[in-house]
Amino acid sequence: MSKTQRKPILNASLPAQFRQIRMVLAREPGHPDGDDEVAYIFVAPVDTEGRIDPKLWRVDREACRVARQRPNEQDQLGYLVYHTGGAWGFHYDDDANLPDEAGYHFADERFVVGEYVSINDRGKMHTYRVTTVSHL
Repeated sequence: MSKTQRKPILNASLPAQFRQIRMVLAREPGHPDGDDEVAYIFVAPVDTEGRIDPKLWRVDREACRVARQRPNEQDQLGYLVYHTGGAWGFHYDDDANLPDEAGYHFADERFVVGEYVSINDRGKMHTYRVTTVSHL
């Protein structure tokens, strides 16, 4: 999706199921305490159990955006995307020069505070902890 096609998203125009979700790097080798500065913040519609709702995503996919945060780097902006077969991932704007990142079993994951989810970043799996889920 090019930048010229973007339309402003008015929070009031989105269904009440839309949430802003923040996930931070959980502990792993090299990060024994995790890292709050390695994070993703994204907007997605979730059902009552905290799972991404693909039907609502289809209606308002333009609103399902992501910011990839890394220390000492500019935030990379993109979209929550759904691939055939049920795989969710993040696709970044063309100028980000980043490959798509795939969520591991995002369709089954619950995006509620304290849950862990995995993302394949450049061929390496990393685990993230959901730290906030807030209404828009």
